[in-house]
Amino acid sequence: MNTKMKRSTATWIWDFAGEYRSRYVLSVLSAVCGVICGILPYFVMANMIGDLLGGCRDTNIYLQHCLVMALLWVGRCGFHSISTTLSHKATFAVLGNIRKRVCEKLTRVPLGTVLDMPSGTLKNVLVERIDSIETTMAHIIPEFTSNLLVPIALLVYLFVLDWRMALAVLATVPIGFGCYALMTRGYAESYQNTVDKTKVLNDTAVEYINGIEVIKAFGKAQSSYEKFVVAAKEGASCYVEWMRRCNIYFCIAMSVFPATMVAVLPIGGVLFRAGTLDANTFIQVILFSVGLIASLITVMSYGDDLAKLGTIIGEVTDILEQEEQERPQTSTSVPKDNDIVLKDVTFGYHEKEVLHGISLKIKEGTVNAFVGPSGSGKSTIAKLIAGLWDVDGGSISFGGVDIRQMTQQDYNRYIAYVSQDNYLFDTTVMENIRMGNQSATDEEVIEAAQNSGCHDFIMSLDHGYQTIVGGAGGHLSGGERQRIAIARAMLKNAPIVILDEATAFTDPENEALIQSSVAKLTKGKTLLVIAHRLSTITNSDRIFVVEDGNIRSSGTHQELLEKDSLYAQMWRSHIAVRDTEEGGAAQ
Repeated sequence: MNTKMKRSTATWIWDFAGEYRSRYVLSVLSAVCGVICGILPYFVMANMIGDLLGGCRDTNIYLQHCLVMALLWVGRCGFHSISTTLSHKATFAVLGNIRKRVCEKLTRVPLGTVLDMPSGTLKNVLVERIDSIETTMAHIIPEFTSNLLVPIALLVYLFVLDWRMALAVLATVPIGFGCYALMTRGYAESYQNTVDKTKVLNDTAVEYINGIEVIKAFGKAQSSYEKFVVAAKEGASCYVEWMRRCNIYFCIAMSVFPATMVAVLPIGGVLFRAGTLDANTFIQVILFSVGLIASLITVMSYGDDLAKLGTIIGEVTDILEQEEQERPQTSTSVPKDNDIVLKDVTFGYHEKEVLHGISLKIKEGTVNAFVGPSGSGKSTIAKLIAGLWDVDGGSISFGGVDIRQMTQQDYNRYIAYVSQDNYLFDTTVMENIRMGNQSATDEEVIEAAQNSGCHDFIMSLDHGYQTIVGGAGGHLSGGERQRIAIARAMLKNAPIVILDEATAFTDPENEALIQSSVAKLTKGKTLLVIAHRLSTITNSDRIFVVEDGNIRSSGTHQELLEKDSLYAQMWRSHIAVRDTEEGGAAQ
């Protein structure tokens, strides 16, 4: 059992910073120096006023004071520039690290976990949400820290100078913090509400764009548009309501905080007239109180940014804290052959068990098919064997080795997985095929395409192998995408080939081409086929009939026709549909 302690936003940021922590440290130190340079002029001004009250008439003294203040102002600007530069450079690197870790994490979690995350939400987190914290992180780390540390040190100095006046300086602070506390009451919930509404808006927008073909075809433009409008209005209204509730407290806090003179001047005046407070101390307190409160207001102004940063880091860490598939850093054993054995395998989605104690053996070099009604669990078996999920119970072994004792990378070398909807990336045909083997030469890519029967159609494209396929392969037909996916699997040259309804959505002409490609791909290899057209698997060495998450029976095509009523019924239905299609085509 995994036990995890909740980590703070600060510890996560420190973790993400990695090798760039030193830049943040230098940035904070520079910011502290900058704030000090911004406060020291108050000392200089206090000395100037003291000299004036003392009757000093030496102009050079005042010019020196002015020169020192000018140098301090330059120093403040210089240190601020250095701090900002260091923190921005570090932050860009940190955001890159965050994106890298999220992407790497997605490759290690079960496929179902990724599928449960709306694509709009993932895109929003990886792009917009992470980008939005760049300015916040670059400024909040050095500036928040420095504007908090320096006032604390200054307050200590004021207490040493005169504890009574130090308390007078702080007289308005409780009221300001009280208003701020009222403003931040329910702050996290309100901010999270805006985040959730924004997520809904993003997901709705992605849904509208991705489903535009269906919307147009079925005349659902108005209803889909109204759904988007509702999401947009709710997203805007939650911000308005949040700001309306917080604004009055914020205004009061910002008015009360700077009003230190309300207490400092009368109390200081009384003490001065009583002779218990000298003029120089009084002047210093007046000037230092302004500098102290100005820094505290800067700290308070980061309230929104802190909440925003915490929420977004929380979204990122929610992904990073997802349970990973059980895989070692290095494989503990080497498979002795290519046999696959499932023993008492159970598996479920969202606590609902869909596979119930599956046990079977797939021998090396054989052709195996899984058939059954829709939702019976046959594709789930294929995905478990492919290593896309981990079993809940039981085990899957490859060559006598539990696949959980092999690294994901090592096991993936043995498996070529082709589904009914293989994704093509928005790059060239050449690079999409080369993903089967990143070290393959152009000649090897072309050879794989020739063997898979897609070379001719690739050469007919505008730019041949250098043709950009578009997002998700949108510039190609379904059959063309599938043949490229098979070429990619062929280039991988893995001993185990899994075809998960690879021809489900192809027309008869393309299916014949794909079947020919598959025959070349699987020659001498172990083949697992999830089939919807039974005529394509009649020559299989073994056919497994899956029903309600159980292996109902297994055998050759002829054996199952004789002993399994469900398979016989499926075959009769398939023949009837095929005869109808062929008859319609003949007419």
